[in-house]
Amino acid sequence: MLWAQKTISLLPKPKGIHLVTDEILNGVELTAVRIGILHLHLLHTSAGICLNEKASPEVRKDLGLWFEEEIPFSDQFLHKEEGFDDMPAHIKSILTGSSLTIPISNGNPRFGEWQGIYLCEFRPSAGSRSCVATLLGSG
Repeated sequence: MLWAQKTISLLPKPKGIHLVTDEILNGVELTAVRIGILHLHLLHTSAGICLNEKASPEVRKDLGLWFEEEIPFSDQFLHKEEGFDDMPAHIKSILTGSSLTIPISNGNPRFGEWQGIYLCEFRPSAGSRSCVATLLGSG
């Protein structure tokens, strides 16, 4: 049984929905795993991580527009310690989630044909984001 864990530092990104599949998978070594799981956990409350359509950039743009329309930056929220974008970012993070579990088969992630990993950045000026990658499997 193989266990491995590492923290991946994702490059800073502007507010929006970003395809980060390669950036994350380049940070982990999967080739020794015949069967297993890769668990990803984002260490932030104002960003999210999820799986969705990887082929069309319009999907990411549409999702970003939907989040902005449904949960706009607003002065209505009580929690504003880090600015007007603080509470809306927390709400969006709850909707997208902060963790993913991906099956691994023969050293490769088992995505659906069109799936990729998204980093959903909900702050206008966030820094790098940290993602803990935990690998469990057998060779």
